[in-house]
Amino acid sequence: MAVEDKNISYRIYLFAFAILLMASAIVIKLTNIQWVEGDYYRKLAKDRSVKKFVIPANKGNIYSSDGSLLATSIPNYYIRFDALAPTSENFQKNIEPLADSLSVLLGKPKSFYERELTRARTNKNRYYLIARNLSYTEYVKIKSFPLFNLGVYKGGIIVDQQTVREHPIGKIAERTIGYERVNPDGTPDGKGIEWAFRKYLNGKDGKILKQKIAKGQWKPIRDVNEVEPQDGYDVISTIDVYIQDIAHHALLKQLELYEAEHGCVVVMETKTGHVKAISNLGRAKDGSYYETTNYAIAESHEPGSTYKLADLMALLEDKKADTSDVYNSFGGIVTYSGKKVRDSKEGGYGKISLARGFEVSSNTVMVQAVYNAYKDNPTQFVNHLHNYGLNKPLGLPFKGEGIPYIPHPKDPKWSAIALPWMAFGYGVSITPLQTLTYYNAVANNGEMVKPQFVSEIKAWNKTIKKYDKEVINPKICSDETLAKVKAVLENAVKKGTGAKLYSKDFSMAGKTGTAQANYGKNGGSEKHYISSFVGYFPADEPKYSCIVVVHEPNTAKNNYYGADVAGPVFKRVAQKIFTDSPTTNEVKNLQKKDKIQEKNYSTYYAKAETKTSLVPNVHGMSGMDAVALLGNLGLKVKVIGIGKVKKQSLSAGERLEKNKTITLELS
Repeated sequence: MAVEDKNISYRIYLFAFAILLMASAIVIKLTNIQWVEGDYYRKLAKDRSVKKFVIPANKGNIYSSDGSLLATSIPNYYIRFDALAPTSENFQKNIEPLADSLSVLLGKPKSFYERELTRARTNKNRYYLIARNLSYTEYVKIKSFPLFNLGVYKGGIIVDQQTVREHPIGKIAERTIGYERVNPDGTPDGKGIEWAFRKYLNGKDGKILKQKIAKGQWKPIRDVNEVEPQDGYDVISTIDVYIQDIAHHALLKQLELYEAEHGCVVVMETKTGHVKAISNLGRAKDGSYYETTNYAIAESHEPGSTYKLADLMALLEDKKADTSDVYNSFGGIVTYSGKKVRDSKEGGYGKISLARGFEVSSNTVMVQAVYNAYKDNPTQFVNHLHNYGLNKPLGLPFKGEGIPYIPHPKDPKWSAIALPWMAFGYGVSITPLQTLTYYNAVANNGEMVKPQFVSEIKAWNKTIKKYDKEVINPKICSDETLAKVKAVLENAVKKGTGAKLYSKDFSMAGKTGTAQANYGKNGGSEKHYISSFVGYFPADEPKYSCIVVVHEPNTAKNNYYGADVAGPVFKRVAQKIFTDSPTTNEVKNLQKKDKIQEKNYSTYYAKAETKTSLVPNVHGMSGMDAVALLGNLGLKVKVIGIGKVKKQSLSAGERLEKNKTITLELS
């Protein structure tokens, strides 16, 4: 018996020792966790229960110079369904009315939604897509539908929000308005104003710490670590939507008419350099046209005869020749180093003055004038081109600006034909916008200004940054030279290659250009043409300059000359801006009073002067007067129909609440 008691005592001691050992191990572990590894575990716990969330900043808008919205951020909503979230009772009770509501909003049959929602529950789908790209109004509606109005955990509705950048005016000027995105490697990328001014538009994201609570939800921790988001600023562009629309459709019409490969048009305000319109259209496989590449900025090519203005300006400035000097066109062909320079007119122009040679765009006359004057010192001529800013990019804020090229006598590629070829726009390369900037300087009395696409940065009504006129060259040539080239440019439209564009009612000045491309270069055999027109209007007091370039018009149309292909776009823009709007109709009996009109005015004036807190009775008033009266009282007015008010949605005499909407039905 004593032995058995002793064995029991050993077992008790052994058990107690084991308990003590385990307790000691726990104490040691707790001590180790608390004091040795405490920081690590505290950090781990915090990382799993406290998380830093990004608060996205609202991106700024892009506006036109006339206040139209060009680009804005719009929230899009995706609605999904967690089919396991609702109880069986809630699901069965609400499935039919939910399917009915979805059918009305989304357009598919009620049976479709009943079947799909039931299938999602059977398949235990916790992320079934119901609708995508919903507006905010549609999102609010769908959230109130049966079952979904029970919320996330009881109703199973899941809402994903995405912000989409929209262009309210559509595809017009899309390449200039541009886009801004992030590459897979995290580097920013994009085009146009969106990319160039992203530091203003994007704003700064905020940060906030949140702590994880029950059911996987996170609640904000309001502490010093919170950073409020800073919304992006608005960018006010120089684009004028009215002029943009004219330019876009005028270019589109010519591209379709001549089945051209692509083209561009730019309209610039003479004194400021503000680009009022820019359209770049390329041809798709189906024959339609859309904004593909910003050709006006990015495409550097041989300009052809529009480059002859630089010839004339250099010759006059150096007094190497005068507009009255006479040259022989030699039957329309002159030869340099075995290479022939031909006039577009068969047989040439006989003996004509330098001014006339420019007006009719004679290659033989202009080449002779330049070659005879600068053959012994071609650097002097090239230096003039540099002084005109034709040898370097404009330094625009956009990516991908085309690089101009002007050969120099010191270059290894300089040849005996380089000088004569430059004289009629070959062997050189320049972008349409660079050409326009040069012509605009002539229109602007010699002051060359940099093209601008943005006038200011704003935060609501506060100006953050203003972009003033930037002068590239204060005077590209003397006033004497300017007067002569202006006269010749005007005559080029009146009686030169641009004569088809001339109108006695409206003055324009400019130069046509027809360049032949792919003439044997790189093994090419199929030549094509680049048709252009550049100038300004009105000729006497220029307000706008404009360039039009059309690539590869269909030669089967038997016309590829600049005056016929590109010129009509220029004329259409000029006419629409200045000659379509004004009226010369004479208004007679201006002082004669109309009794009915006087009575209506007295009635309106009496009501407008009355200070009231009640909705007035506008029944029988003209729609225009009623809108003005109610608007001045602080109401938002919606009008249906035309004529006089026959019905108002807010009853006369009821309490007036500002910003409330009143609908007027007019007879």
